[in-house]
Amino acid sequence: MANQDDSFIREVNEELRSDQVRAFWRRFGRVLIAVAVLFVLGTIGKVGYEYWREREASAAGDKFLSALTQIREGDKDEGQKQLAALEQEGFGAYPVLARMRSASLLAEGGDAAGAVTAFSAIANDGSVPQAIRDAARLRAAYLLVDTGTYEQVAAEAEQLTNASSPMRHSAREVLGLSAYKAGDFARAKEWLEQVVNDAEAPRNLSNRAQMLLDLIAASGKAS
Repeated sequence: MANQDDSFIREVNEELRSDQVRAFWRRFGRVLIAVAVLFVLGTIGKVGYEYWREREASAAGDKFLSALTQIREGDKDEGQKQLAALEQEGFGAYPVLARMRSASLLAEGGDAAGAVTAFSAIANDGSVPQAIRDAARLRAAYLLVDTGTYEQVAAEAEQLTNASSPMRHSAREVLGLSAYKAGDFARAKEWLEQVVNDAEAPRNLSNRAQMLLDLIAASGKAS
């Protein structure tokens, strides 16, 4: 008798659970289906977007390498055309890399003023990653050592000299060079000593700074 009662109770419980499931499904089934469909569509969209990004980045990379090859092999006109096209239509980091290379070509071609303008435009473009902006600013500063005043060099490089900047060593060097060229040996010594005294400064850069400090000391023009 007890077994019959247990069996009856189990059947009742199973029927109740079945009724609850059916009720739950009638109430929330459409919502669950909609959520499942959205999840599948979202996954498909994410995979499709990543594939598109990879394809576009790969295509832009191929065009960038092609432009560099053209330039290296002497066909600068065609290489510059490809770089200009990348600046307008490239994907990811390649447009700004194309801008950097185009600015370098101006400098290599003797148009220092045009190169400074191009590098400064990159440095002041808020849409460009900060590391590239800083590199462009430093390139402009080095060009200005020969073509501009100390004040112009300082306007580009001085903001890169703080202790947390990974480009502080080169920024201090370029300011020292500019000050030396301007005949301000005391200021040149100040910047160059910061390079030499920084244990994290690259050896070749520190050696160049020390050589210039030795020349300043030999001249007796700075205390």
